[in-house]
Amino acid sequence: MIFSPLKGFLLAALLWLPLAFFVWFWFASPLVWPVIHLSKVILLHAWPSLFTDVSQGADLLDAQGRVVQHAGYLMQLSSGVLVNAAPAGMPPKFGFLEPVVNPMIYGYALPLFAGLVLATPLTRRQRALQIVAGGTVILLAQAFGVVAESLKSVGLDAGPEGAAAVHRLGISAEAIALCYQFGYLILPALVPAVLWIICNRSFIETLIRRDNAEPAAAGRVEAPSSGE
Repeated sequence: MIFSPLKGFLLAALLWLPLAFFVWFWFASPLVWPVIHLSKVILLHAWPSLFTDVSQGADLLDAQGRVVQHAGYLMQLSSGVLVNAAPAGMPPKFGFLEPVVNPMIYGYALPLFAGLVLATPLTRRQRALQIVAGGTVILLAQAFGVVAESLKSVGLDAGPEGAAAVHRLGISAEAIALCYQFGYLILPALVPAVLWIICNRSFIETLIRRDNAEPAAAGRVEAPSSGE
């Protein structure tokens, strides 16, 4: 079976994507390190009274509250928001809110973009440059999502204490919700596709021209000679 250039590229992408996602998940902790540190700089400098510390790594708990494992790809927040952690009807038990954010849910754009680049016929240097440049843009988009979720965790999910804290800083709850939805639903899917199209526009145009030319060539039928 002979594949058209477009089908050949799609097949190559399908073969590269699982490997790219495997590598991305296997090296999750070092890959989220720059995202967490960039988010830390933004959160601690922009809202120092709201966030007191940001660190990489957090414990995963089971239904009984026991520690299952320590996940290095998670981000632990320490906030200045004091909340009552006691169940309803129990004596008050106050403590500072310390939510956990998972940067990985905003980072699947990286293996998606890498899989597309690896499936594209490029030189090694071109592939490396595209992955590095695209990875930098994806890192910024991922940090946007992490910062938005951090604000959501403290300002929208923490009850009236969190809502009051962000209100005192002049942060709109609607703006937090909008940024969270944009960073969670739109950026991770849109950014890798846009980056790949921008970096490989000439290849895409050639791919489409060849794919459109093949049906036209196949549809040509030679006219029978007059002697037949």
